Amino acid sequence: MAFLEEYFGEWKPISRYAGIGWLCFYLSFLIYAARDRSGFLFLDYANLMIHECGHPLFSVFGYTLMILGGTLAELIVPLLCAGYFFWKREIAGTAFCAFWFFENCPYIGTYMADARAQVLPLVGSGDHDWGILFGQWGLLAQDQKIGGVTRAIGWIGMLAAVGWLAWRTYESARAEETAGAAETARF
Repeated sequence: MAFLEEYFGEWKPISRYAGIGWLCFYLSFLIYAARDRSGFLFLDYANLMIHECGHPLFSVFGYTLMILGGTLAELIVPLLCAGYFFWKREIAGTAFCAFWFFENCPYIGTYMADARAQVLPLVGSGDHDWGILFGQWGLLAQDQKIGGVTRAIGWIGMLAAVGWLAWRTYESARAEETAGAAETARF
């Protein structure tokens, strides 16, 4: 990834305490998410608003993309935010947006897995996005499997984002210690 650093520059360092604070937040959130059985986390309220805005936004591309647009918006918004922070080389912002992107996947997976049963409470028209989409695509019988894979991708991605933040925090702290030792040796 050295070619990215040549193009974008070095990552801005993150302080040890900020990194540890963020890591504590993410670990607390992961514990909360693992214990939750509803499949809808407090962060999903914001994701739901973005989801509902995605339907009319993508409606200009036809019926199927209008239905898919809610989920696309849920994924595109944090991805664009992550791209911005990546471009700015800000570790905490990039990690947060990557975590946010993958945090969408467990709920999307739960929604997908509900395509046949359709027991989840819905907002808006009452139409089940994934029931319609999987029905169109001939995948309705696979809703549980697809939903499970989507949830797993979300969990792996969230853990990867936390791992990346931990590694960048460690690297920043190590660089700070090396710079401090070099400064002390000068005197």
